[in-house]
Amino acid sequence: METEKIEKDLIVDVGSKEVQIALMENHRLIELNKESSQGHTYSIGDVFLGRVKKVMPALNAAFVDIGDSKEAFIHYLDLGLYFSSFDEFVRKSNPNTDLHKLYSGIPIGPILAKEGHIEEVLKVGQMIIAQIVKEPISTKGSRLTAEISLAGRNIVLLPFAEKVSISQKISSKEEKKRLETLVRSILPKNYGAIIRTAAEGKNAAVLVGELRSLIEKWEGSWKRIAKDKGIGLLFTEYSKTTTILRDLLNETFTNVHVNDVKIYEETKKYISLISPEQEKIVKLYEGKEPIFDHFEVSRQIKSSFGKVVPMKQGAYLVIESTEALNVIDVNSGTRAKTTDQEENTFEVNKLAAEEIARQLRLRDMGGIVIVDFIDMASGEHRNSLFKHMQELMDKDRAKHNVLPLTKFGLMQITRQRIRPAIQINTAEICPLCHGTGKITSSAVIDEQIERDLAELVRDNGLKSVTLKVSPILGAYLTRGLSSFVSKWRRKYKCKVKVSESNDFTVLQYEFYNENGEKLF
Repeated sequence: METEKIEKDLIVDVGSKEVQIALMENHRLIELNKESSQGHTYSIGDVFLGRVKKVMPALNAAFVDIGDSKEAFIHYLDLGLYFSSFDEFVRKSNPNTDLHKLYSGIPIGPILAKEGHIEEVLKVGQMIIAQIVKEPISTKGSRLTAEISLAGRNIVLLPFAEKVSISQKISSKEEKKRLETLVRSILPKNYGAIIRTAAEGKNAAVLVGELRSLIEKWEGSWKRIAKDKGIGLLFTEYSKTTTILRDLLNETFTNVHVNDVKIYEETKKYISLISPEQEKIVKLYEGKEPIFDHFEVSRQIKSSFGKVVPMKQGAYLVIESTEALNVIDVNSGTRAKTTDQEENTFEVNKLAAEEIARQLRLRDMGGIVIVDFIDMASGEHRNSLFKHMQELMDKDRAKHNVLPLTKFGLMQITRQRIRPAIQINTAEICPLCHGTGKITSSAVIDEQIERDLAELVRDNGLKSVTLKVSPILGAYLTRGLSSFVSKWRRKYKCKVKVSESNDFTVLQYEFYNENGEKLF
């Protein structure tokens, strides 16, 4: 059986305050990322020079000031095997030192003891190089590691390391040997690397170019470390756009649409570095319509982020979220029932599983997710649904675990939460009550309309207007021989035509001139 071809499109909307990135699979919104374009946000992969604020022996951890309002957290086990080498580099570096000579001359090791204690390694006030592995969420600060890595598309660079590891997914022994020999030949002293699956078959020029750019990024931070030993950002990962491309780019990517020239050039340059043959997929969007509207991202956002998420054939999900627990209820709704109730329930549940897998990625929901599927009597169907959900979740980059259904139809999914879940308010403020929950009394609505009509006739000299209203308000204003509309025509010597619209709320009204232009 031939698998369905998946086309991936990345839509990048660069605004004045933030950059929004939508990942589409077969024109369906799968992931939505946001990146502030004003100031610095604390993101995964960012590397800081931080100062130890508190050492907590009871937790075997420490709190570190990296410049955020919330102190970051580092556990002893996250210091890395060769923390002593990084620590020596920070202590000995200064503006008068040959930093390349210092770095290459520091011995790698000794290895940090697995059962060691944080207070034996860190002291209050000590400066350390640390990298964010989990973004600040709610009241918690960032989670840090002192085992620094710089991830590229094909290679991950490891400062103060010796090993060269190769992805187990590369099966060819000849290819493994070629890649290891090539990378070892170009790695300077005191550097290690992990060769990723994407490196398979890549020529030497691509790998050398990427490795050099990663080394330049790491070594470019040295002057900042040596200069003042102050708290601050040393370097950031690439933008979210390039980070997504780094992790996901493959032959199924068809287009990357960008509406900003600077980001377009940056993205094109990055793809030319990691996958030159795909450089042509980057396209500059210059249309007048907003890019998210043109590619129907805005519409999908509004339909996908509400509490109630509609699916095909009348079925729908209800999603409730708290700090650590998310509950998803599956409903068959108005879906047409088949003669076989059990089979129909199974089909609705399978449909729901597909939408749930998408929603977890789209909202970046983490923690515990409880799904209340519609009850199924068949054990075979419950097992099939469990396997189906596992297959759907295989596409998810976040670490996760799916447990089998209980006999009452409950499924538990745990999903790693490394950044705050995306919350988008899809409701709009009522144009009549402006969010207060109160509208003008129906007893005085005729007076309000008459005041507006009088202003149009007297101040603007209009002789003919169209009053657009809801059917209910229209009936109220035109009933009887001495209706409100008849009275206004005589009083203001003006033609008043009433037009009804089913889209209008009960007391909503608008005035238009003879040319159909809205007045107010």
